[in-house]
Amino acid sequence: MHRRFEEELEELRTKLLQMATLAEASVSNAMAALVEADAATAQRVIDGDREINQFEVEIDSFCIELLARRQPMAGDLRFIASAMKINNDLERIGDHGVNIAERTIELLKEPMIKPLIDLPKLSAIAREMVKNSLDGFVQHDVDLALTVCRRDDEVDHLNNQIIHELVSFMTRDSRVIVRALSLIMISKNLERVADLATNIAEEVIYILEARTIKHHHREEDVHRKEN
Repeated sequence: MHRRFEEELEELRTKLLQMATLAEASVSNAMAALVEADAATAQRVIDGDREINQFEVEIDSFCIELLARRQPMAGDLRFIASAMKINNDLERIGDHGVNIAERTIELLKEPMIKPLIDLPKLSAIAREMVKNSLDGFVQHDVDLALTVCRRDDEVDHLNNQIIHELVSFMTRDSRVIVRALSLIMISKNLERVADLATNIAEEVIYILEARTIKHHHREEDVHRKEN
């Protein structure tokens, strides 16, 4: 019985990683569509949202079944409960990929108002944060999860910089307002992807050490240096 439960937990871990692959691809492909001016790729991202949604429901049902049948304790209970939260965060990451793709299709109807430099940079940081949060999950690496949490300020700063620049464009030329607002929304979606990666990293730390560090990243850094 115990061996079968371990196999089920491993199956859950595998399902989460498959979900993560789909969610990451949604954001990555949406940004590629924007940079390469490829409306067909953007539409494929939108069409792929149904698969992500169905997978989220499947994982959620699997978790509920495990809780009901196995009645886990301690670490196993933390893992399953956190898996449900991570699953939801991954689905929302996929949603942000779809949002970016939808904005991209609208933007491609007119010339771009400026070269895309900071948005791809922000995308790369956000996607790396997602990857590292999941690597921390797979490798049972608390320090890697903490590196994700520490990058939150970097993302916020770059997002604010992008918004400030685009607002200045709108101030100078009212004809670009709609396009600038779409780019601002893409930036905010990428910021949210980074926020969700941070949520996942926090859940990884909770799974591994039964500690909640939400809203206390800096205090955690000080604590680890002192020890």
